[in-house]
Amino acid sequence: MSQGHKKWITGISWEPVHLSAPCCRFVSASKDGDARIWDVAFKKCIICLTGHTLAITCVKWGGDGFIYTGSQDCTIKIWETTQGKLIRELKGHGHWVNSLALSTEYVLRTGAFDHTGKQYSSPEEMKQVALERYNKMRGGAPERLVSGSDDFTMFLWEPAASKHPKNRMTGHQQLVNHVYFSPDGQWIASASFDKSVKLWNGVTGSFVAAFRGHVGPVYQISWSADSRLLLSGSKDSTLKVWDIRTQKLKQDLPGHADEVFAVDWSPDGEKVASGGKDKVLKLWMG
Repeated sequence: MSQGHKKWITGISWEPVHLSAPCCRFVSASKDGDARIWDVAFKKCIICLTGHTLAITCVKWGGDGFIYTGSQDCTIKIWETTQGKLIRELKGHGHWVNSLALSTEYVLRTGAFDHTGKQYSSPEEMKQVALERYNKMRGGAPERLVSGSDDFTMFLWEPAASKHPKNRMTGHQQLVNHVYFSPDGQWIASASFDKSVKLWNGVTGSFVAAFRGHVGPVYQISWSADSRLLLSGSKDSTLKVWDIRTQKLKQDLPGHADEVFAVDWSPDGEKVASGGKDKVLKLWMG
């Protein structure tokens, strides 16, 4: 790919398959304060999204066709993708925005593919099935966005409906490093440097439970495909699996020799992958 960004890249997000199949565009975000839309066919940047005054920390390409960028300038910006125009600015955070998540993220990530392993004969068919899955997941409600910040708080937004947050979510005692909607959109989980993982109602943003057990900052979280289990990785070198129904620790996964930075649950729910400071990738079977 051609050069474009002047500083390191902090995030990448593909255009959802229900908007364009086969996928031919993705957006990248950078510490240089710009986001860039790239076209795979042309192998070059086709639109530059400029307007943030500090580094962009996270980027999401939403199901409605808009791009969301979170920045160290404390704002979240919403962009349209034909000309790269700024549509709306979401303000309220008092410090860096670290993490963004969409209520539709799971269906955006998996597109036409579910646990059945069905194959498709054409990109058009794939696009149609992905659109059906997206619409079913939304159920007529607007796509929701949650943001986590260095100011210890989170905001729940319905960007299509308002520039004002639906709820301000407080309770963490340190910066919020990662936020994530459950695949069914019913829950939000947050990981914080206060060593806790918190669970929130995904529709209202109200607090549900705190999961305590890590003895170091929690860096990243990931949901199981059925939205019943939550995985967290921490500076304390462990992964932990939390049960949403009992709101208790289900499994402790020690084994890394140092801080765990990255965790992800496979979309089929069978496997977990993790990596961190010890330079080792671990695969855990369900």
